[in-house]
Amino acid sequence: MNESGITMRIKKDDRVKVIAGNSKGVEGRVLKVFPKSRRLVVEKVNMIMRHTRQTSQQDQGGIIEKEAPIDASNVMLICPKCGELTRTSNVKLSDGPTVRKCGKCGETLSDEV
Repeated sequence: MNESGITMRIKKDDRVKVIAGNSKGVEGRVLKVFPKSRRLVVEKVNMIMRHTRQTSQQDQGGIIEKEAPIDASNVMLICPKCGELTRTSNVKLSDGPTVRKCGKCGETLSDEV
């Protein structure tokens, strides 16, 4: 849980679809998650131009295009089993661990990819 008491239901390497903003409709893989600020970086979404200075003779400066974080509320998880956009719920299994469960098909989502 983060400081606001809300857990992030999307994890690194999950497939998500952007449902709001300039990149609406784009699907991608989550590259990085920032739970405290409830933001995440999705590949090929929210691309920015970063102007970098040459730091040494070997490094080349210039304009680099990279992904910037977006708010977690602007994306929805794509279930790997049924392929639908879904919400998840956390379910405690009888043998101990807590796993995520798809809201559409009811299958458990593996945290290992």
